[in-house]
Amino acid sequence: MRITIAGGGIGGLATALSLHAAGLDDIVIHEAAQEIRPLGVGINLLPHAVRELTELGLADRLAEIGVPTAELAYFNRYGQAIWSEPRGLGAGYRWPQYSVHRGRLQLLLLDAVRERLGAHSVRTGSRITGLRHDSDLLVGADGIHSAVRAALFPGEGAPPWNGLMLWRGTTYGEPFLTGRSMIMAGDGTQKFVAYPIGDGRLINWIAERPLDGEPPERGKWNRPANLATVVEHFCDWKFDWLDVPGIIAGAEAAFEYPMVDREPLPYWTREDVVLLGDAAHAMYPVGSNGASQAIIDARVLAHSLATTGTATAYEDIRRPATTALQLANRRQGPDVVLRLAHERAPGGFKDIEQAVPLAERAEIAASYKRTAGFDPTLLNERASWSVR
Repeated sequence: MRITIAGGGIGGLATALSLHAAGLDDIVIHEAAQEIRPLGVGINLLPHAVRELTELGLADRLAEIGVPTAELAYFNRYGQAIWSEPRGLGAGYRWPQYSVHRGRLQLLLLDAVRERLGAHSVRTGSRITGLRHDSDLLVGADGIHSAVRAALFPGEGAPPWNGLMLWRGTTYGEPFLTGRSMIMAGDGTQKFVAYPIGDGRLINWIAERPLDGEPPERGKWNRPANLATVVEHFCDWKFDWLDVPGIIAGAEAAFEYPMVDREPLPYWTREDVVLLGDAAHAMYPVGSNGASQAIIDARVLAHSLATTGTATAYEDIRRPATTALQLANRRQGPDVVLRLAHERAPGGFKDIEQAVPLAERAEIAASYKRTAGFDPTLLNERASWSVR
C-alpha cells in the first residue's frame, strides 16, 4: 500500500512511524515548509501518548528532551490551592507524563522517520493542496488549516473563535513547587499556566483572557505578542510561590493566538482519503490533549490499515472519542474547577472544601481522564495498538 501524508508536524511524523512499525513502509510525507525547524513553545505529552511513543521505541529519546511531570495543581487568582494530583508514574501509570518543547519533539520524530524510512520519505517545500495524489491513501495531517479537510468540506471557513486570547512564551526562572509541577491559576475567565521544560529552569507559560473586538489571524501560533499588554492584565497575580507578571515580563519572546477549534465532523474518511490530528479534530488547548490525541490517531490508523486494509475501524474508534473530547474542552474540561471556585468564593476562601468539596473536584478530574482516554487503570490494562 502506497501512502501519502500531508503535513510533517507531530501527527504526520507519528503516522509515518506507526505505519512503518505496522509493516507499511511505502510512505512519503509532504511538508509545505521549506525546512522543518524547532518552532513553538512547550506542550505536555500525557501517559497515553507516551505509551504509544514508547511502543514505537522512542522512550529513551523522549526522556532526554522531556521533564517528567510530577503533579498538576490548580489555584485561584490569589494563589490559593484548589486541587492537586500526582501525574505520570507517581499517579500509578506505567508510563510518565512529559513536558517538552514542541519543536524538539518534532525534530525527534523527524530524525526517527528519516532513520527508519530513509531521507527520501520526507519532502519539504511540497504542499498538498487538495485530494489529488499518486498513492493508495492520502492522510490529511496538515493541521487546523488543512487543505485536505477543506477539499472534503468546502466552504467551512475560518476556525470558530470563542472570544479568548492566548499568549504563550518561555522564561528562564527559578523552579517552583516540586520543580516539576504544572500549575493552572485563574477564575474561569482569566488563566495562567506554567510548567518547566528543557533543563527544568526554562518555564513555559500560557496566559489567557477575553479579548474585545475581532482577533488577528485565527489558527496562527507565531504572531509576536506585546509583553507589556500581557503583564498589565496579570499585574497583581503575585503569589508567595510564583511571580506571574515577572515571568511574563522576563520572556525572551512570546506569541499570541486566538483560542479556536474546529466543529466536529460527520465523517473523516472518503474513498482513498482520511483525516488525522488537528485536520480531523482541532480542539481548544485544554487538558494538554492536542498533540497527544494526534499521536494516538496515528497508532490506531496504522493498526486499522495493517489489520483490515481500510481506515474504517480507525474512524469508528477515534471520531466518537475525539468528538466527545472537543465538546468537553469547550466546557473547560478539568479547568472548570477554576470557575467553580471563583463563582462560589470570588474573594478567595479559607477552606476549599466549603467551596468545592473534594468529591466534586476528584470527579471532575476523573471524568476528564475517562473522556480523554487516560484513566490510569483503563490505560494500563488496555491492549496495545502494536501490530507486530
